[in-house]
Amino acid sequence: MASKNEITAPVEDELRSFEPYFQKSTRTSIPLLDTVMHYILRRKGKQMRPILVFLAAKMNGTFNERSYHAALTIELLHTATLVHDDVVDESYQRRGFFSVNAIWKNKIAVLVGDFILAKGLLWSIEHKDYDILQFISAAVRDMSEGEILQIQKARKLDITEEVYFEIIRKKTASLMATSAAVGTCSVTDDAEAIERMRLFGEYAGIAFQIKDDLFDFQKTNLLGKPSGNDLHEKKITLPLIYALQEGSDAEKRRILGIVRKKGKSAADIREVTEFIADKGGFAYAEKVMESYHQKALSLLEAYPDSEYKRGLIAFTHYITTRDK
Repeated sequence: MASKNEITAPVEDELRSFEPYFQKSTRTSIPLLDTVMHYILRRKGKQMRPILVFLAAKMNGTFNERSYHAALTIELLHTATLVHDDVVDESYQRRGFFSVNAIWKNKIAVLVGDFILAKGLLWSIEHKDYDILQFISAAVRDMSEGEILQIQKARKLDITEEVYFEIIRKKTASLMATSAAVGTCSVTDDAEAIERMRLFGEYAGIAFQIKDDLFDFQKTNLLGKPSGNDLHEKKITLPLIYALQEGSDAEKRRILGIVRKKGKSAADIREVTEFIADKGGFAYAEKVMESYHQKALSLLEAYPDSEYKRGLIAFTHYITTRDK
């Protein structure tokens, strides 16, 4: 598995400068809002998207202030979506800590998410980064459409593989695609290079989401049981879609009956997990994930060897081999 250091080493100085830059952008004169923002920032994630922005920028041109603008806008958008997602999913934990909605309730969480999103959009306008704003606005639209489409399909349980890929392309991959695209457009106006990197981010983002979907069945809690969070939320993902296609009509009715149930038991989750394994659903999802991994890597072949290219290669390896 690629280490995070392999990914971040080429942009270590930029990441170090980005931290205070990001914190300063979120300060407000409202004590409650400042308290919530401080709570969010103390529990930030791996900053994979700003890293992607920086690597794409440095591989395609001369790093500049606009590259920081692009990373800031991306990270603000990503932070806003996490706050909103926890409300939509009725989730009360984020990265092992209480979510914003768990502490301050949904109303505050929604408003804080709106505030963070507005800060990102206004930042681009204030600095006249209209090309970056266009990519960001499209990503906001796509993520919203993907989330709503997923909710619709969870109600009807009629999701196909084609619809699944539309959902994850919009809901997850669009932000990685946008990260790579805005990093590139911050240093060049070469439309071919920008589109190449946008596609790289999209393919990497699809692989990332398939890996997450596999975690839901394969990653275990302290009791050694699959979490089954997607099943509890009636989300049918690629391993199960494939298994249902391979199963008999009776098996399909049985498994979909479990997915429809409220308050699924550990035995229910185990039965669905075993059904997927028996029908080759996990192996199929792994194969598809690897195909997107390779598609992302193929787009880097146009570039000469550099530490930034190697960082992006490590980025794609990390996505598909990570253990959390």
